[in-house]
Amino acid sequence: MVALIRKNGTARPLAMSENGSSFYWGREELLGLLSNSATLAGLCVTVVALMSTFDKSQIAVSFVDDLFALCATAFLLCTYVIFWALRSSKGAIPTWLIKAIDVLFLLALTSMTGASFLMIFAIW
Repeated sequence: MVALIRKNGTARPLAMSENGSSFYWGREELLGLLSNSATLAGLCVTVVALMSTFDKSQIAVSFVDDLFALCATAFLLCTYVIFWALRSSKGAIPTWLIKAIDVLFLLALTSMTGASFLMIFAIW
């Protein structure tokens, strides 16, 4: 765990604010989420390519293919918004962007999990 050392010698995690009550998204958290979003987008594209080898006449296979393509788009959009949040530093825009990143990443991850279960159902 990475910690920031205060002037009085105590340490606190980077993710906590000075008063410890609110959660602060630091640069490291955004960079970690950026890496994960890009990786998951690539995984979704790989699954879309894999699903194209199956019979497209089955509705479940076509639906799973479309759902993974939508998840890949959401993860890529999340990647772009993270870049934007890392570049903006003034006003309420970074706070708003971080909330949007949270919602978008959670929706994409939940959709990907659901699509994974549907993919298992479609294959078997």
